[in-house]
Amino acid sequence: MKPLIDAAIKAYEHAYVPYSKFPVGAAILLDDGTIMTGANVENASYGLSMCAERTCLFHAISVGVKKEAIQAMAIATPQDHLVSPCGACRQVMRELMPLDVPIYMHSKAGTETFTNDALLPKGFSPDDL
Repeated sequence: MKPLIDAAIKAYEHAYVPYSKFPVGAAILLDDGTIMTGANVENASYGLSMCAERTCLFHAISVGVKKEAIQAMAIATPQDHLVSPCGACRQVMRELMPLDVPIYMHSKAGTETFTNDALLPKGFSPDDL
């Protein structure tokens, strides 16, 4: 999954993080080999900021990508330690990607792999409505 992780690393180079100085990039791999990316974007009104994972997924969905087409996701940051998605991102990931999709979390410490389902077990879903 090196190309996917490399795409997530390149994505964090485009993060807009003047306040936190905490860039994050995300990339998804589609079943046709396409890689789509997103970066976190901050705002002086912090609640209006958007994480890289959601930026990436919302862009994919907005251009017609179907949930079933997503084969993997990589999340990268230049931190010295592994950084996991926030709760809001985990909820969005659970709804917009298959549960068995591998998630590669990458930092200077290395790469660890989790499934989407493992990040938010028993999460809220459309079936709960």
